[in-house]
Amino acid sequence: MFDFSGFSAALALTLILGVNGAFTEGDCEVCVSFLGRFYQSLKDNDVKFNSADIEGALMKTCKNSKGKENRLCYYIGATSDAATKILNEISKPMSHHVPVEKICEKLKKKDGQICELRYDKEMDLSTVDLKKLKVKDLKKILEEWGEMCKGCMEKLDFIRKIKELMPKFAPNAAKARTEL
Repeated sequence: MFDFSGFSAALALTLILGVNGAFTEGDCEVCVSFLGRFYQSLKDNDVKFNSADIEGALMKTCKNSKGKENRLCYYIGATSDAATKILNEISKPMSHHVPVEKICEKLKKKDGQICELRYDKEMDLSTVDLKKLKVKDLKKILEEWGEMCKGCMEKLDFIRKIKELMPKFAPNAAKARTEL
């Protein structure tokens, strides 16, 4: 009889990491994007590339993060409510200018959730029928804009608030909607 137990584990590992163990397109999209922008901001602001300065800048950047990027910050321990801290897994290699793809690859081994994060697809506000969206999605639009709808109880209240704020946050969409 042939023993498949070792084979299935090896096959699963190959499927997870890809054939050569490297990332495939779209893997760790939030990690790679966020850390890529973070690395560029370090270079742009002439931050010293030592672990302590990188960790401090990362904590500061994570304070202002939202959505999936805030979730990434939580996973790596850069938020005040995080249970674990693996910041050194970012700051140390980054201080040696290791590519962010390699850093995220290493983080994936520490915590698989990091690479499961995906950005939400952008909604085209110029064509979407707001009445067909769920209240949750309407609230999400306002949250992305950094706005709240105080006193909104009904779906129409949220729609009214979005239409009111659209010229400020999505001027092209507002213009397209008035032309319809």
